[in-house]
Amino acid sequence: MKTISAEPDEAAAGSAERTPAVRWALAGLSLSMLLSSLGTSVANVALPTLATTFDASFQAVQWIVLAYLLAITTVIVGVGRLGDIIGRRRLLLSGILLFTVASVLCGLAPSLWLLVAARAAQGLGAAVMMALTMAFVGETVPKARTGSAMGLLGTMSAIGTALGPSLGGALIAGPGWRAIFLANAPLGIVTLVLAYRHLPADRREAGTARAGFDHVGTLLLALTLAAYALAMTIGRGDFGWLNAALLAAAAIGVALFVRAEARAGAPLIRLTMFRDPVLSASLAMSALVSTVMMATLVVGPFYLARTLGLKEALVGLVLSVGPVVAALTGVPAGRVADRFGAPRMTVVGLGAMAVGAFVLSVTPASFGVVGYLAPIVVVTAGYAVFQTANNTAVMADVRPDRRGVVSGMLNLSRNLGLITGTSVMGAVFALASAANDVTTARAGAVATGMRVTFAVAAVLIVAALAIAVGGRVLVRRIARA
Repeated sequence: MKTISAEPDEAAAGSAERTPAVRWALAGLSLSMLLSSLGTSVANVALPTLATTFDASFQAVQWIVLAYLLAITTVIVGVGRLGDIIGRRRLLLSGILLFTVASVLCGLAPSLWLLVAARAAQGLGAAVMMALTMAFVGETVPKARTGSAMGLLGTMSAIGTALGPSLGGALIAGPGWRAIFLANAPLGIVTLVLAYRHLPADRREAGTARAGFDHVGTLLLALTLAAYALAMTIGRGDFGWLNAALLAAAAIGVALFVRAEARAGAPLIRLTMFRDPVLSASLAMSALVSTVMMATLVVGPFYLARTLGLKEALVGLVLSVGPVVAALTGVPAGRVADRFGAPRMTVVGLGAMAVGAFVLSVTPASFGVVGYLAPIVVVTAGYAVFQTANNTAVMADVRPDRRGVVSGMLNLSRNLGLITGTSVMGAVFALASAANDVTTARAGAVATGMRVTFAVAAVLIVAALAIAVGGRVLVRRIARA
């Protein structure tokens, strides 16, 4: 496929003509990222309302969120690879259309389980959008500006995450819960038009054969990821026999997937890809960092409410500071990564996160909201720098015919980290609080739980730092050999 970065002379000669097209293409990609992240966060605030509307239990309405998350997690690598094979533009357009139509079906759903089914379809569309949006960066911007483009996409993702709860609450209080889904329709149409008009057309090099699609590997990976995601999320923090059985099934699935990929003629994921120290390190770091970031969402509400005594409205306001900081940091982080190099800025971002997590682990409750917010700002800003630099380091040099699957793997590592963090960091918090129910735990117990949880988070970030430094050393040795 012909890319701007692949033809620098032509790009320089026609920069005046191409710049508006590049901007409109980035606008379409940004809206695609915004919609997919908004779909993740906007439904959570509606769960109490939906439980009353459909006269359902919390466990039942929780599937409204879980169906979306499972759909993304299970297929995101497969759709990324499918885009590499059949053409990323046509698949992305199909994904945006599916997301938009499914959003309308969510808003019109007459029953809970039809709503869950529509949310699963919406998640499939979101998986396509997430996987292919990053893959398209290499085809729409010069390589020297990859970091800036990744920063912009990170900003839009953070805005979607931050906007979801507040926008959802406002729409529920006004038009009603159906509006939180129907509101996606006009944005989806705009995104579809921008993508259709301004993204580069799918092309194949003359004389190259179209690779086959690994159906067996895709199915095995999807079932394995579904088993793992369910093991980490069902039971609301209580790890029972069903969770253990699902984890065992996931472990068996991994073994079967590796065996299938080793034998496949056109594998979904080439196992030799993991010999690349940059890719392997990036995936591991992304999973660790996302696990840590989940701690802010798991621990934050309880600490702010139980220990600091904030009311619900103030808790929501304080929790929104993190995503806002990430949104404001994304674009500058991309520019810095372009200027100083993605590997260096990856280490800087992780260093900031380690410092912030350590400070949170030793901050006494007497410091109040400021004592909590100041290190959270450092952690979140460091996360924005890390995420942008890490994605840039991987996507800047990936082969054009593997961009979709690699982008899908990056998104998958992030999702798996978030899923794992919900369970693991929640368990650490509950154990450290020494309370059967953290919702009724004493203020001091919750404060202790918060400090221990972020001490564990700091250790995980230090592990990610070790991977980053070790990866850089290995890359240098390979380059000298």
